[in-house]
Formats: sequence, C-alpha cells, structure tokens
Amino acid sequence: MNWESEGFILSKRKFRENAIILEVFTNDYGKVSGIVYGGTSRKVKNYLQLTNKIYLNCTSTNENRIGYFKTELIEAIAPKYFNDKNKILCLNSIVSILKILLPENQKSTDIYNSLENLFNYFNDQNWFLNYLYWELSLISNLGFGLDTSKITTPDDKKNFTLTIDNVEYNIPFILFSKETKNINFKDIYDGLSFTRKLMENKFFVPNNIKFPLSRKIFENRFLELN
Repeated sequence: MNWESEGFILSKRKFRENAIILEVFTNDYGKVSGIVYGGTSRKVKNYLQLTNKIYLNCTSTNENRIGYFKTELIEAIAPKYFNDKNKILCLNSIVSILKILLPENQKSTDIYNSLENLFNYFNDQNWFLNYLYWELSLISNLGFGLDTSKITTPDDKKNFTLTIDNVEYNIPFILFSKETKNINFKDIYDGLSFTRKLMENKFFVPNNIKFPLSRKIFENRFLELN
C-alpha cells in the first residue's frame, strides 16, 4: 500500500537508534503514523518540528501495520515563532488537542482546511481571536456545534449563561459578536475557558481522557497578559 499526501506534524518519538515514529495530520488520510528512518539525523530532525507542513510518501506492506515515511519540508511553521512565547504556546495547544481528538486514518477535510487557514492568518493582529474561532469550528466538526446565529449580542457586551445538556456555561460575548475592536485578553481567556469546558464535557470526560496541559497553559497565559 503506497500513498502520497501533505500534512502537519503532530508528534514524534524515537524508534530504535536512527529512526522516529512520526504522527501527521494529512489532507487525504487524516491522522496517520509512520516510521522515518534517519529521522534522528541533524538534517532531517531540524525540519521535523511540530506543526511544520511536510510532504509524505508512505510505503506499507500491510495496511494493518505501521508504514514507512519519506518526508520533505513544505513549510516551516514552528521556527517562525521561536521568539514569540504566546504563539509557541498556541502551537503546542493545537497539536496537543488534535493529537487526542482526531480519529486515526479518517479523512477530515473541514478540520484540515480550518487548520491551514488558521496558520495562513497566524500573523494577523487578532490571531488569538482566530484561534478561539478555530476551536469552535473544531468542536462543531467533531459533532457538537453551538449555533450562535440566533443569539443577540447584549447591549452592555456582558457575558451570559447558557445551559447545554444540563450544564451551565458562561458564554463570552466575543463568540457571537462581529465587533473585534476593544477586545482584551480577559475576553480571550473567557472564550478559551468556555471552549475548554465544552471540550472536556463532550469529548474528554466521557472517554476518561485527561485534558492536555499545553492547552490549559495557553488559556492561563491570557490571565497573565491581562
């Protein structure tokens, strides 16, 4: 079984002396894993950084066994932000969530496209707001969408509570307001707190999975910045 695709690196771990196991979110095959021989060499490991976009050529003798990857760098995403603590925390949050929530070997075009779009606008002034909207779209694409179209923005721009499946949530106004001016870090924190609680109650707690620490650290960062 041979195939080619492109995708974003979610994780890597050492496998034997000169190889690694690479986990990639691909455009055509969803989340896949494969062995990269020579992956520990300086030349290769320098571009096999989390979130980097790569080309994959996969070879496998048995579809039920892990295959072998040949890789080429398409775009180095992570190195662009090594000096930006907030964006590095964001990238760590992204891969920690996708690594857990994405199904294996299942094409997820909408999620892939939304991730690619997030990275395309990662240098925008309101990139953190884009990330918040990305989490909402991820939750929706995984089967639980929140319809905000019928919600009216409060005149005083205050948050309000909403009960979903007998659980009360604090809904930040920025999730359904088209206004992006004067948004502060506390607003982003409130938004991330809401999406975290929603993900915990819908995906993590029912499956007895621990919520990723990287995502919590990113959320709390906005309290520090406030």
